[in-house]
Amino acid sequence: MLEELERRNYSQSTTRAYLATITDLGRYFQQAPEELTPEHIRQYQAYLFRERHLTANTVTQRVGALRFFYSKVLKRGWGVEETPYPKRPDQLPVILSREEVNRLIEAAHTPFHRTVLITLYATGVRRAELAHLKISDIDSQRMVIHIQGGKGRKDRDVMLSPNLLNALREHYRSLRKKPATWLFPGGRWHTANRPMDPKVAWLAVRHAAQHAGIDKELHPHTLRHCFATHLLEAGADLRTIQVLLGHRDLKETTIYLHLSNRHLHATASPLDALPLFHKANGATPSK
Repeated sequence: MLEELERRNYSQSTTRAYLATITDLGRYFQQAPEELTPEHIRQYQAYLFRERHLTANTVTQRVGALRFFYSKVLKRGWGVEETPYPKRPDQLPVILSREEVNRLIEAAHTPFHRTVLITLYATGVRRAELAHLKISDIDSQRMVIHIQGGKGRKDRDVMLSPNLLNALREHYRSLRKKPATWLFPGGRWHTANRPMDPKVAWLAVRHAAQHAGIDKELHPHTLRHCFATHLLEAGADLRTIQVLLGHRDLKETTIYLHLSNRHLHATASPLDALPLFHKANGATPSK
Protein backbone atom coordinates (compact mmCIF):
# COMPACT_ATOMS: atom_id res chain seq x y z
CA MET A 1 0.00 0.00 0.00
CA LEU A 2 2.85 2.38 0.78
CA GLU A 3 4.19 2.03 -2.75
CA GLU A 4 0.79 2.89 -4.26
CA LEU A 5 0.49 5.98 -2.03
CA GLU A 6 3.99 7.16 -2.89
CA ARG A 7 3.45 6.53 -6.59
CA ARG A 8 0.45 8.86 -6.47
CA ASN A 9 2.45 11.45 -4.49
CA TYR A 10 0.12 11.49 -1.48
CA SER A 11 1.22 13.76 1.35
CA GLN A 12 3.09 12.32 4.33
CA SER A 13 0.20 13.04 6.69
CA THR A 14 -2.33 11.30 4.42
CA THR A 15 0.04 8.36 3.94
CA ARG A 16 0.46 7.94 7.69
CA ALA A 17 -3.29 8.18 8.26
CA TYR A 18 -4.13 5.63 5.54
CA LEU A 19 -1.54 3.11 6.75
CA ALA A 20 -2.71 3.52 10.36
CA THR A 21 -6.32 2.89 9.29
CA ILE A 22 -5.54 -0.40 7.56
CA THR A 23 -3.41 -1.52 10.52
CA ASP A 24 -6.25 -0.64 12.91
CA LEU A 25 -8.75 -2.51 10.74
CA GLY A 26 -6.70 -5.73 10.84
CA ARG A 27 -6.11 -5.37 14.57
CA TYR A 28 -9.84 -4.93 15.27
CA PHE A 29 -10.81 -8.17 13.50
CA GLN A 30 -7.56 -10.04 14.23
CA GLN A 31 -7.36 -10.88 10.54
CA ALA A 32 -5.35 -9.79 7.55
CA PRO A 33 -7.23 -6.84 5.93
CA GLU A 34 -7.19 -8.50 2.50
CA GLU A 35 -9.26 -11.37 3.94
CA LEU A 36 -12.09 -9.14 5.10
CA THR A 37 -15.44 -8.71 3.38
CA PRO A 38 -17.74 -5.71 2.86
CA GLU A 39 -19.72 -6.85 5.91
CA HIS A 40 -16.57 -6.50 8.02
CA ILE A 41 -16.09 -2.97 6.70
CA ARG A 42 -19.66 -2.01 7.63
CA GLN A 43 -19.09 -3.34 11.15
CA TYR A 44 -15.84 -1.40 11.38
CA GLN A 45 -17.49 1.87 10.35
CA ALA A 46 -20.21 1.39 12.95
CA TYR A 47 -17.53 0.62 15.57
CA LEU A 48 -15.71 3.87 14.79
CA PHE A 49 -18.84 5.87 15.59
CA ARG A 50 -20.37 3.75 18.35
CA GLU A 51 -17.33 2.81 20.43
CA ARG A 52 -14.51 5.11 19.33
CA HIS A 53 -16.82 8.16 19.12
CA LEU A 54 -14.87 9.57 16.17
CA THR A 55 -16.15 12.62 14.32
CA ALA A 56 -17.71 12.39 10.87
CA ASN A 57 -14.64 14.10 9.36
CA THR A 58 -12.29 11.52 10.89
CA VAL A 59 -14.45 8.60 9.77
CA THR A 60 -14.59 10.10 6.28
CA GLN A 61 -10.79 9.96 6.14
CA ARG A 62 -10.86 6.35 7.37
CA VAL A 63 -13.38 5.47 4.65
CA GLY A 64 -11.10 7.08 2.07
CA ALA A 65 -8.27 4.85 3.27
CA LEU A 66 -10.48 1.74 3.00
CA ARG A 67 -11.62 2.61 -0.50
CA PHE A 68 -8.03 3.21 -1.59
CA PHE A 69 -6.81 -0.08 -0.12
CA TYR A 70 -9.49 -2.29 -1.64
CA SER A 71 -9.87 -0.57 -5.01
CA LYS A 72 -6.34 0.67 -5.78
CA VAL A 73 -4.12 -1.79 -3.91
CA LEU A 74 -6.13 -5.05 -4.02
CA LYS A 75 -7.83 -4.11 -7.32
CA ARG A 76 -11.20 -5.32 -6.14
CA GLY A 77 -14.48 -4.25 -7.66
CA TRP A 78 -15.39 -2.19 -4.62
CA GLY A 79 -18.66 -0.29 -5.04
CA VAL A 80 -19.02 3.11 -3.41
CA GLU A 81 -22.21 1.88 -1.73
CA GLU A 82 -20.12 -0.64 0.21
CA THR A 83 -18.28 2.14 2.01
CA PRO A 84 -20.47 5.27 2.06
CA TYR A 85 -19.08 8.48 3.44
CA PRO A 86 -20.88 9.47 6.65
CA LYS A 87 -23.19 12.46 6.58
CA ARG A 88 -21.43 15.45 8.09
CA PRO A 89 -23.37 17.77 10.39
CA ASP A 90 -23.64 21.33 9.09
CA GLN A 91 -22.04 23.02 12.07
CA LEU A 92 -20.73 26.56 11.99
CA PRO A 93 -17.24 26.99 13.45
CA VAL A 94 -16.53 29.06 16.55
CA ILE A 95 -15.51 32.63 15.75
CA LEU A 96 -13.75 34.96 18.16
CA SER A 97 -14.17 38.71 18.13
CA ARG A 98 -11.10 40.83 17.49
CA GLU A 99 -10.99 41.63 21.19
CA GLU A 100 -10.99 37.92 22.06
CA VAL A 101 -8.21 37.22 19.55
CA ASN A 102 -6.19 40.00 21.17
CA ARG A 103 -6.78 38.49 24.62
CA LEU A 104 -5.79 35.06 23.35
CA ILE A 105 -2.48 36.30 21.94
CA GLU A 106 -1.67 38.33 25.05
CA ALA A 107 -2.30 35.23 27.19
CA ALA A 108 0.24 33.08 25.29
CA HIS A 109 2.13 30.68 27.56
CA THR A 110 5.59 31.50 26.10
CA PRO A 111 7.03 33.97 23.57
CA PHE A 112 7.31 31.07 21.11
CA HIS A 113 3.60 30.30 21.56
CA ARG A 114 2.81 33.99 21.12
CA THR A 115 4.54 34.05 17.74
CA VAL A 116 2.70 30.86 16.73
CA LEU A 117 -0.67 32.44 17.59
CA ILE A 118 0.17 35.70 15.82
CA THR A 119 1.23 33.82 12.67
CA LEU A 120 -1.87 31.63 12.64
CA TYR A 121 -4.18 34.65 12.85
CA ALA A 122 -2.17 36.90 10.53
CA THR A 123 -1.97 34.38 7.69
CA GLY A 124 -4.86 31.92 8.07
CA VAL A 125 -2.50 28.98 7.53
CA ARG A 126 -3.27 25.45 8.71
CA ARG A 127 -1.21 24.18 11.63
CA ALA A 128 0.73 21.72 9.43
CA GLU A 129 1.51 24.54 6.99
CA LEU A 130 2.68 26.68 9.89
CA ALA A 131 4.97 23.95 11.22
CA HIS A 132 6.64 23.53 7.83
CA LEU A 133 7.28 27.20 7.11
CA LYS A 134 10.88 27.85 6.13
CA ILE A 135 12.87 31.01 6.69
CA SER A 136 13.18 31.29 2.91
CA ASP A 137 9.37 31.41 2.65
CA ILE A 138 9.33 34.87 4.24
CA ASP A 139 9.64 37.38 1.39
CA SER A 140 10.09 40.76 3.05
CA GLN A 141 10.76 42.45 -0.31
CA ARG A 142 7.32 41.61 -1.69
CA MET A 143 5.74 41.35 1.79
CA VAL A 144 4.32 37.89 1.15
CA ILE A 145 4.74 34.45 2.70
CA HIS A 146 5.07 31.45 0.40
CA ILE A 147 3.03 28.45 1.57
CA GLN A 148 4.59 25.44 -0.10
CA GLY A 149 2.99 22.01 -0.32
CA GLY A 150 -0.24 22.98 1.39
CA LYS A 151 -3.35 20.82 1.45
CA GLY A 152 -3.61 18.97 -1.83
CA ARG A 153 0.09 19.67 -2.51
CA LYS A 154 -0.80 23.20 -3.59
CA ASP A 155 1.44 26.25 -3.21
CA ARG A 156 0.04 29.72 -2.54
CA ASP A 157 1.08 33.13 -1.24
CA VAL A 158 -0.45 35.05 1.66
CA MET A 159 0.11 38.59 2.84
CA LEU A 160 2.96 39.40 5.22
CA SER A 161 1.80 41.96 7.74
CA PRO A 162 4.47 44.47 8.85
CA ASN A 163 3.51 43.64 12.44
CA LEU A 164 3.95 39.93 11.74
CA LEU A 165 7.33 40.59 10.10
CA ASN A 166 8.49 42.42 13.22
CA ALA A 167 7.22 39.58 15.43
CA LEU A 168 9.03 36.99 13.31
CA ARG A 169 12.29 38.94 13.43
CA GLU A 170 12.02 39.21 17.21
CA HIS A 171 11.21 35.49 17.35
CA TYR A 172 14.32 34.66 15.28
CA ARG A 173 16.57 36.78 17.48
CA SER A 174 15.22 35.06 20.61
CA LEU A 175 16.09 31.51 19.48
CA ARG A 176 19.07 29.95 21.26
CA LYS A 177 20.32 28.33 18.07
CA LYS A 178 19.69 30.25 14.88
CA PRO A 179 17.92 27.85 12.47
CA ALA A 180 19.19 27.42 8.94
CA THR A 181 15.93 26.14 7.47
CA TRP A 182 12.84 25.99 9.64
CA LEU A 183 11.09 29.12 10.89
CA PHE A 184 9.68 27.20 13.86
CA PRO A 185 12.29 24.57 14.79
CA GLY A 186 11.35 21.47 16.77
CA GLY A 187 12.83 20.13 19.98
CA ARG A 188 12.31 21.14 23.58
CA TRP A 189 14.36 24.32 23.23
CA HIS A 190 13.56 24.78 19.53
CA THR A 191 17.11 23.92 18.50
CA ALA A 192 16.48 20.76 16.44
CA ASN A 193 17.14 20.56 12.70
CA ARG A 194 13.53 19.60 12.05
CA PRO A 195 10.24 21.51 12.05
CA MET A 196 8.16 21.73 15.20
CA ASP A 197 5.40 19.20 15.73
CA PRO A 198 2.03 20.61 14.53
CA LYS A 199 0.67 19.70 17.98
CA VAL A 200 2.61 22.66 19.38
CA ALA A 201 0.10 24.99 17.70
CA TRP A 202 -2.77 23.11 19.34
CA LEU A 203 -1.10 23.38 22.76
CA ALA A 204 -0.43 27.09 22.22
CA VAL A 205 -4.12 27.74 21.58
CA ARG A 206 -5.32 25.58 24.47
CA HIS A 207 -2.98 27.10 27.06
CA ALA A 208 -3.70 30.66 25.94
CA ALA A 209 -7.47 30.09 25.98
CA GLN A 210 -7.31 28.73 29.52
CA HIS A 211 -5.16 31.61 30.73
CA ALA A 212 -7.36 34.19 28.98
CA GLY A 213 -10.54 32.68 30.43
CA ILE A 214 -12.09 32.12 27.00
CA ASP A 215 -14.62 29.36 27.63
CA LYS A 216 -15.02 28.18 24.06
CA GLU A 217 -13.81 25.10 22.22
CA LEU A 218 -10.78 26.46 20.40
CA HIS A 219 -8.09 24.92 18.20
CA PRO A 220 -5.59 26.30 15.67
CA HIS A 221 -8.18 26.14 12.89
CA THR A 222 -10.30 28.60 14.90
CA LEU A 223 -7.77 31.32 14.12
CA ARG A 224 -7.97 30.40 10.44
CA HIS A 225 -11.75 30.88 10.61
CA CYS A 226 -11.25 34.19 12.44
CA PHE A 227 -8.76 35.33 9.78
CA ALA A 228 -11.28 34.72 7.00
CA THR A 229 -14.31 36.09 8.85
CA HIS A 230 -12.56 39.27 9.96
CA LEU A 231 -11.27 39.85 6.42
CA LEU A 232 -14.82 39.53 5.09
CA GLU A 233 -16.11 41.94 7.72
CA ALA A 234 -13.38 44.41 6.69
CA GLY A 235 -14.61 44.35 3.08
CA ALA A 236 -12.48 41.67 1.39
CA ASP A 237 -14.28 39.73 -1.34
CA LEU A 238 -14.88 36.00 -1.20
CA ARG A 239 -12.65 35.21 -4.18
CA THR A 240 -9.66 36.87 -2.51
CA ILE A 241 -10.32 34.98 0.71
CA GLN A 242 -10.63 31.72 -1.24
CA VAL A 243 -7.17 32.25 -2.75
CA LEU A 244 -5.62 33.18 0.60
CA LEU A 245 -7.06 30.10 2.29
CA GLY A 246 -6.17 27.77 -0.57
CA HIS A 247 -9.73 26.52 -0.99
CA ARG A 248 -10.32 24.46 -4.12
CA ASP A 249 -13.97 25.46 -4.42
CA LEU A 250 -15.58 28.82 -3.66
CA LYS A 251 -18.39 26.92 -1.91
CA GLU A 252 -15.95 26.14 0.90
CA THR A 253 -15.40 29.85 1.41
CA THR A 254 -19.06 30.90 1.41
CA ILE A 255 -19.49 29.52 4.94
CA TYR A 256 -17.95 32.79 6.16
CA LEU A 257 -21.00 34.67 4.89
CA HIS A 258 -22.87 32.94 7.72
CA LEU A 259 -20.29 34.08 10.26
CA SER A 260 -19.62 37.69 9.29
CA ASN A 261 -21.28 40.27 11.53
CA ARG A 262 -21.34 42.71 8.62
CA HIS A 263 -23.47 40.33 6.59
CA LEU A 264 -25.58 39.11 9.52
CA HIS A 265 -26.50 42.67 10.49
CA ALA A 266 -26.93 44.03 6.97
CA THR A 267 -30.67 43.35 7.11
CA ALA A 268 -32.86 44.23 10.07
CA SER A 269 -35.03 41.60 11.69
CA PRO A 270 -38.74 41.88 10.70
CA LEU A 271 -39.47 41.96 14.43
CA ASP A 272 -38.13 45.51 14.57
CA ALA A 273 -40.83 46.69 12.16
CA LEU A 274 -43.75 45.61 14.37
CA PRO A 275 -45.87 48.53 15.69
CA LEU A 276 -45.62 47.37 19.29
CA PHE A 277 -41.89 48.04 19.34
CA HIS A 278 -42.31 51.47 17.75
CA LYS A 279 -44.79 52.36 20.49
CA ALA A 280 -42.42 51.11 23.17
CA ASN A 281 -39.66 53.29 21.72
CA GLY A 282 -41.90 56.30 21.34
CA ALA A 283 -41.55 56.33 17.57
CA THR A 284 -44.22 56.51 14.91
CA PRO A 285 -44.30 53.36 12.76
CA SER A 286 -43.81 53.85 9.06
CA LYS A 287 -46.83 53.12 6.85
